[in-house]
Amino acid sequence: MKIIYTFLIATFLFIITGCQTIENKSQSAIKKENEKLSKFLQQPESELKIVLGEPNDILKSDQGTKFFIYKKKKYNITCERKFEIDQNKMVVGFTSKGCF
Repeated sequence: MKIIYTFLIATFLFIITGCQTIENKSQSAIKKENEKLSKFLQQPESELKIVLGEPNDILKSDQGTKFFIYKKKKYNITCERKFEIDQNKMVVGFTSKGCF
């Protein structure tokens, strides 16, 4: 019986440690992605196009802002980066989903 308890405790600790490692790695990847994309803030849209190329899609809002959407697939996971461009053609915001 002691062996079973020891095995269960060891398994539980292994699972908890593994989950924390995955969480740390994902947070690190998100931080790097945000640092990389934040360099485009307050830059002209032309700079964004030079570095990332032409967007896959462009959406226009009623307020006159545009959204450049860049999509790519890696390991069968779709990475989507969306940049908000104001009326002065400057990058004012971004979101990133599924990118690592």
